[in-house]
Amino acid sequence: MTVHDRTMLDAITGPIETARGLPNRYYTDAQMFEEERRAVFAATWAGLGFAKDVPEPGDARPVSFCGSELIVIRGKDDGVRVFLNACRHRGMILLEKPKKIEGALRCPYHSWCYDLEGKLRATPHVGGPGQNAHPNLDRDALGLIEVRSRVWRDVIFVNMDGTAPPFEEHAATLLARWAELEQPNYHGGADSSFKLSVATNWKLAVENYCEAYHLPWVHPGLNSYSRLEDHYDIVEPRQFSGQGTVVYTPELSTDGRAFVNFAGLSDKWDTGAEYVSFFPNVLFGVHRDHSFAILLEPVGPEKTVEHIELYYASPEMTGDDYADLRIKNAALWKEIFVEDIGVVEGMQKGRRGDLFDGGKFSPAMDAPTHCFHDWVASRYAKA
Repeated sequence: MTVHDRTMLDAITGPIETARGLPNRYYTDAQMFEEERRAVFAATWAGLGFAKDVPEPGDARPVSFCGSELIVIRGKDDGVRVFLNACRHRGMILLEKPKKIEGALRCPYHSWCYDLEGKLRATPHVGGPGQNAHPNLDRDALGLIEVRSRVWRDVIFVNMDGTAPPFEEHAATLLARWAELEQPNYHGGADSSFKLSVATNWKLAVENYCEAYHLPWVHPGLNSYSRLEDHYDIVEPRQFSGQGTVVYTPELSTDGRAFVNFAGLSDKWDTGAEYVSFFPNVLFGVHRDHSFAILLEPVGPEKTVEHIELYYASPEMTGDDYADLRIKNAALWKEIFVEDIGVVEGMQKGRRGDLFDGGKFSPAMDAPTHCFHDWVASRYAKA
């Protein structure tokens, strides 16, 4: 790291009153995008996918992440594991598309076979024709390379370099904050899943999500009943940031029907809801009757895919009797998220101007955004 870069990062991590935002190249430069894989994503717990996409034992999906090809597999014990998508023999890709593994995961090159827990089970002809073992080949030492993973709120988190603290330690503050919401969440099905492709850097999607400052102008419909003054900041330095509201009062039906609430919640959640950017790339929303998770997939310096999934408090809410309410709820959220596209793409265009200096923070309104900038800068400084 150059002296100039270190000085710049120190300025970002300083007090919000004097701090500047991250410079343009952190949003537009292809080399910085590659460096980000190591500095920002690999050394912490980052969102990879959703456990609901491998619902049954034997279900497996290939995923590209941080420059690596991975496989997500649900085992016979119902656990979700993540492995490097490479045979331990010659590195051949094992899985090209989602499939149900019947029996074993077989390498298409030389037919080495692995079970659902990644153990090497068969090595045909490895000792010569008809000889399926060799004294110098230890199958127990040649299982698939496993990536540290943890499923929380249906999001599959991974720590690629293996250096992060245990997930429970890493996420302890947020786990404690939402302890009463640690209940089963049931995915709403096809009508509760959608994705948006956005011409912006993933960091701008995080920055926009975590603050309420833009509500009056970007979300006038939402602001008409959940006003800017009804929101509060959530700031946990170098962990997460976001916003909460004290006026969550959903009305999805004219006949009095509503989603079942999560059990045993405190009074806070009667009209409260919270929206948190869990760094680096997962955005959570929690309410008394449903939740959502948004996984930001950085495709390039100026392209991000937002994967949005909605969940409910009871399996009954996922049935046909509530399909109309789920569809309406998903449409409301999609409308809000689509309204954000113009501003995050507009900020991306602004980042191409050489004279832009990273921007200024409002000490009164931008604490969640500055918290995120501080976290990103700290990751680079550490790397």
